[in-house]
Amino acid sequence: MRINDVIHAKASQDVVTISPDATVRELIGLLAEHNVGALVVSDDGERVSGIVSERDVVRRLHADEAVLDSAVSSIMTAEVRTCAGEDGLTDLMQTMTEHRIRHVPVVADGKLTGIISIGDVVKNRIGELEFERDQLDSYVHQT
Repeated sequence: MRINDVIHAKASQDVVTISPDATVRELIGLLAEHNVGALVVSDDGERVSGIVSERDVVRRLHADEAVLDSAVSSIMTAEVRTCAGEDGLTDLMQTMTEHRIRHVPVVADGKLTGIISIGDVVKNRIGELEFERDQLDSYVHQT
């Protein structure tokens, strides 16, 4: 299975981005509005400048509540692990596990084309397992 297969199966393929100059307060509003756990940080909506998650907000907020008025760039992860749509899902699962990341932007020719979350991966894997179970069940009940 390829990452594009998972992306195309998602209810929405939109990627919400935020400017590095936006405030953390604005970030929190977008996370809540779109019911997502992370946003890609981008100046133009195409190039990935960083990624910022709820976890980043909580860790900084715990240390300093003034962070709410700081720029997103001050808490984002600048070295972003990305993947391509043609990459295998198994490789992505390994990357997510090894690096303890939950969201990975999908990039083609240097441009943002999607985002895949650990929830997307788990949902896909459950679907595969249910299909296999149904196939085995059908086989067992035919004999």
